[in-house]
Amino acid sequence: MKTGVRRKFDKLRLVVRKTGGMVIAFSGGVDSTFLAAVAVQELGERALAVTALSPTYPKKEQNEAAKLATLLKVRHICVESNELLIPGFEENPPDRCYHCKKELFTVLRGVADRAGICLIADGTNADDVGDYRPGRRAAKELGVVSPLLQAGLRKDEIRELSRMMCLPTADKPAFACLASRFPYGSRITEEKMLAVDKVENSIRKMGFKQVRVRHHGDIARIEVDAGDVPRICDRFTSRRVVSAAKKAGFRYVALDLEGYRTGSMNEAL
Repeated sequence: MKTGVRRKFDKLRLVVRKTGGMVIAFSGGVDSTFLAAVAVQELGERALAVTALSPTYPKKEQNEAAKLATLLKVRHICVESNELLIPGFEENPPDRCYHCKKELFTVLRGVADRAGICLIADGTNADDVGDYRPGRRAAKELGVVSPLLQAGLRKDEIRELSRMMCLPTADKPAFACLASRFPYGSRITEEKMLAVDKVENSIRKMGFKQVRVRHHGDIARIEVDAGDVPRICDRFTSRRVVSAAKKAGFRYVALDLEGYRTGSMNEAL
């Protein structure tokens, strides 16, 4: 391990230890799993992982989060959080993530108070500050801390440390809530999110690791890693993709030739 990464890791452990206890917004992704693993080591029973169950969070991810919590031996609870009930959320404004995170962190605040824990922590890392993330405003307003960011850890470093700790999420593809698949101003519904989830799952079963299905009305715009673009264009594979998309209710299927990139919907802002 490089000296710089070791220093950041040591700083993270110190930051976590000094909190004396934290409620972790736990999605089961690379960042929150790594943070929870460190928190268990440093805080023991004073670490509490909380997973919010909602229509924007696929059932598959919910199940994985529960299994990971068991593996980590971290205290874990699930809470209900339906973003679709937030006034204006369905209209998908550019600050949608602010309202979503505000709802989530408010729910977690109640959990923390009942557990006698002062701090709520999220998995924001040093790479996240370069993108448009209105959810960060909600975190600041509600006093949510970001230990990975405080330690200066980047995504690749978190993956490296996760491998060192033998965490199964070390090479897990990046994931974002299903609401992120819609252009701003395009109405979000549970039915549309289920359609996106079905197509993404079908494509993953074809062996594609990183997949996004962007919902543009009748059109499904598909993003896979740039290196996988030739493979998904294969005649047999493309037919299977088109079939899966049409079964889910899409009329047309398009492939984004730029490939997958995080926050592609923000490019229009």
